[in-house]
Amino acid sequence: MSGLLTALDLTDTGARTNEDIFTGPSQWMPQGRVFGGQVLAQALVAAQRTLAADRIVHSMHGYFLRPGDINLPITFSVDRIHDGRSFSTRRTQAYQDGVPILSAIASFQDEDEGLDHQIEMPSDLPDPESLPTTAESLAELDHPVARYWASERPFDMRYVPSPIFISVEGGHVAHQAVWLKSVGPMPDDMNLHRAALAYASDYSILESIMRRHGLAWATPGIKVASLDHAMWWHREARVDEWLLYVQESPNAIGGRGLSLGRIYDRAGRLIASVAQEGMVRPPR
Repeated sequence: MSGLLTALDLTDTGARTNEDIFTGPSQWMPQGRVFGGQVLAQALVAAQRTLAADRIVHSMHGYFLRPGDINLPITFSVDRIHDGRSFSTRRTQAYQDGVPILSAIASFQDEDEGLDHQIEMPSDLPDPESLPTTAESLAELDHPVARYWASERPFDMRYVPSPIFISVEGGHVAHQAVWLKSVGPMPDDMNLHRAALAYASDYSILESIMRRHGLAWATPGIKVASLDHAMWWHREARVDEWLLYVQESPNAIGGRGLSLGRIYDRAGRLIASVAQEGMVRPPR
């Protein structure tokens, strides 16, 4: 948790003409590349820093342009594109070594009254307490990536029906669900909870594509990378309480796959929706 909160605590390095500049650290990752959810969450924090607290993010669309290097800090440039009576728009570019690694646009809105409906949460899934933790699922595997997933990620993730770390058990279907929450308490700042939810939304979203084709993360020669990410925040929720992430893949073709996700709290409220296209290339 301390690593996540440190990563989200950006340094304000001043304003230039038409842009605000922030810098942030990169978290360690076993393969040396910056986790996409980290830079996405940091880009959101940078944009939030240029707005009043009562203007809240409702959507974000980002493209992952290059893999980031965990050994380098990240610079975030925020362009204040628009400030209207109810909505604000910000464009955030994340840079390392002078080249962009992420480009994202986010929209923010004042709280408002309006129509209210949602797709209901699946009702036939087991409770998170009845499912094994990631650490329990990987207990017998001695590998740097497995050790990181088991004990160093800031989120506890529990899979329905089971994770695809080593193998794909059961039917090869294009859907799954994951219970998740932070491994420790978070501050009460709801902007941090929104950013942390963006962080966690990138963990498993492409796995419904892989599960459909019987591909586990441990498959030799597999190549998986996030290409773009879209997220819509609907209702407030804390990430240090259990959330259900329901995921499905409607399509895969041309070395790319599309995954859609819905995030619910335990009361069944739809908290956020997610869409991501990723590169998924099986071994040849």
